[in-house]
Amino acid sequence: MVLLTSRRNQRKLEMLNRLSRRLFCTVSPQPWLFVGLGNPGDKYRGTRHNVGFEMIDAFAESLGIPMDTVHCKAIFGQGLVGDVPVFLAKPQTYMNLSGESAGPLAAYYKLPLNRVVVFHDDMGLPCGVLRLHHKGGHGSHNGLKSVIYHLRGNREFPRLRIGIGKPPGQMDPKAFLLQKFNATARERIDEALQEGVAAMKLLTSKGLTESSRSFNTEQKYKHIRVQNM
Repeated sequence: MVLLTSRRNQRKLEMLNRLSRRLFCTVSPQPWLFVGLGNPGDKYRGTRHNVGFEMIDAFAESLGIPMDTVHCKAIFGQGLVGDVPVFLAKPQTYMNLSGESAGPLAAYYKLPLNRVVVFHDDMGLPCGVLRLHHKGGHGSHNGLKSVIYHLRGNREFPRLRIGIGKPPGQMDPKAFLLQKFNATARERIDEALQEGVAAMKLLTSKGLTESSRSFNTEQKYKHIRVQNM
């Protein structure tokens, strides 16, 4: 009888311990993957088509995250924003094959697509104006086309659009993309990079819906100011 009572008490203690662990254990925040699009090599450094890379570099620098690893065909780094893990990637596949890196990275970390944010240049926005969207198409951007293809056609991933302006006159868009910024445009892009870094930090703490609402409102007024300059 004493033995049975002892066993019952032991089972009760084990149940209480399991319950306590469930109640008091902390749930780790889900990571974010930020992928900046661009072309590797000094030849393309500082060109309009590489502002996605620049946004990753600015974000990494702001947090002291070293970009010193190669992972899934990308220059890669990881760190924390507060207690939220972030993975940063610059695919080295060249722009048109960016999905060969972005797709495997998302799969490797088993991330839902709403935790994968792609940074890319956008000729549809004035230079230095940004937009943060929940999803969208590729807008004839070959890097985005590749990312969508390697995510099995899924377009339900957020993207940070970085405005670079439109080519002047009859200039070939491809030539425009591979040009470096002039002094005025460079100043606007540098300012935009800092705004983008702040937006991504807000994203990790507030989530996509709240951060995009406030950020896009600010950028809407900036868009109006830039158009009137």
